[in-house]
Amino acid sequence: MCLCLLVILRGYSQELNLPVFTQYLADNNFVVSPTFAGIGDNLKIRANGLTQWAGVEGAPDNQSLYGDVRIGNRSGLGLSLYNDKNGNTTQTGIKFSFAHHLILDYYSKQYLSFGISYNINTFKIDISKFDGGTENPTLDPFVTDDRRTANNNFDVGFLYRNKGLFLSFNANNILEKNLDPSIRVSEPRLLLNYQVYSGYAFEGKKGSYLEFEPSVYYQMFSSDSRSSTDVSFKVRKYNRKEDYLWAGVSYRFLNDQLFKPLNVGPMIGFQKSIFYFGYAYQITTNQIANYSSGTHVVTIGLNFLQGISNCPCTQSPIRH
Repeated sequence: MCLCLLVILRGYSQELNLPVFTQYLADNNFVVSPTFAGIGDNLKIRANGLTQWAGVEGAPDNQSLYGDVRIGNRSGLGLSLYNDKNGNTTQTGIKFSFAHHLILDYYSKQYLSFGISYNINTFKIDISKFDGGTENPTLDPFVTDDRRTANNNFDVGFLYRNKGLFLSFNANNILEKNLDPSIRVSEPRLLLNYQVYSGYAFEGKKGSYLEFEPSVYYQMFSSDSRSSTDVSFKVRKYNRKEDYLWAGVSYRFLNDQLFKPLNVGPMIGFQKSIFYFGYAYQITTNQIANYSSGTHVVTIGLNFLQGISNCPCTQSPIRH
């Protein structure tokens, strides 16, 4: 029964808090914040497959689909679909996002964006695979049927841009969630968490067709003040057709354990015409590394229906 309880605790603690690894670094900032919806010259679609701790039975596995497009010259719409499985728990959901972009100063290229997402999330515990072991072959008789719950919530954020500099702030799950009274486990009602994402993209020497982008991603949960930081660095190499190759590295750690990274690893990818591909490998540095080959993230995407905006506040952030 202790194992069952652990599964329930772990499952409910993750509800409405999907893992953010390096999906956003595959040139898809919309993963982090709705404020990025509609920034760019295309309808952009990204599909992600994430396998965490490959080789560990029941380890987290996630699939997601993101799409965003500009409407008019100053606004954008976005849609996110996801399926996340962790042991005997599964959550699926959908997000509808809207963003509006303003010009603060035309000549210095300063822009301000506001975004909001409406989230619908369903959570399920599959009890058919519960195993109490030889010591407790009979499960708790009160645990019957698959446990399901559904929640609605909102994310809000803002984004400031100045040439190649960007800074976004997001508040996720701003409403209290509905609790299932049949679950006899203490769990937080408020899943509010804050995210700050900032970086600076700048070109190399003239004629090199190189672009560099250091960035930092910070997340903090209000329920217990847990926080983590992801520090990343990317390089893009363009050709004259604006296709590019890119490579990078990320380093993630808990903020009270700066020199004990949760994971660290390389990233690679390319954009060729309308097709996009990215791959990231995260090396796990804790004891799980003895049983796992690491975390793998694959991203494929399409950029099509090109239409350059008449407002610079929504033009492509690539190649400043």
